[in-house]
Amino acid sequence: MAVLVVTGTGTEVGKTVVTAAVAAAAVAAGRSVAVLKAAQTGVRPGEPGDVEEVLRLAGAVTAQETDRYPEPLAPATAARRAGRAPVRPADVAERADKLAAGHDLVLVEGAGGLLVRFDPAGGTLADAAGMLAAPVLVVASAGLGTLNATELTVRELRRRGLEPAGVVLGSWPASPDLAARCNLADLPEVSGVPLLGAVPAGAAGLPPAAFRSAAPGWLAPRLHGTWDAEAFGAREAP
Repeated sequence: MAVLVVTGTGTEVGKTVVTAAVAAAAVAAGRSVAVLKAAQTGVRPGEPGDVEEVLRLAGAVTAQETDRYPEPLAPATAARRAGRAPVRPADVAERADKLAAGHDLVLVEGAGGLLVRFDPAGGTLADAAGMLAAPVLVVASAGLGTLNATELTVRELRRRGLEPAGVVLGSWPASPDLAARCNLADLPEVSGVPLLGAVPAGAAGLPPAAFRSAAPGWLAPRLHGTWDAEAFGAREAP
């Protein structure tokens, strides 16, 4: 798995924190890691974006962004309104390929969900993943509504012939409600892919050293961690 694409079921589901956790776990396992933000929106020149957050939390990784636009909109819209050239899927794939030549693992973090448009032609993160022939990790929310959004995302990946690597819950609450606890069993069933981790809510607020130390415990072995989905589900089950 030289390249892993990270998408979300929507915005604000924890993609950047999950990306940082996967990066930190891989570094702890002795891998060299690069993180590429496919398109950064809502951040002006000189302001810290998602790659800076990954660097802060994960530490010794290479972090790049393909381009950034100041308004917090879909990349295609943000580029048009800024009067700038859009990021195209081929741009993302080319940058990721170059990073893969010098790293054991490249994490490509999307913007929003899988089908958010990057350019006027309708290019998406899914198109970039197809060009890279890379598996796609789906970051989902824990609570009510996540079953539908996750199943739709996984179905679209399969429709395109892409490999859904699994699902990580981007923000597992300290006191999960009934829906969240039931979703631990229901998500793998409806999506047909395994749960590969659960990042605690507020993890980004940990000191970076504590984040790096804890990250492997939030992720399954496929993501260089030690998290056990069966044991976690048994502990949190309703």
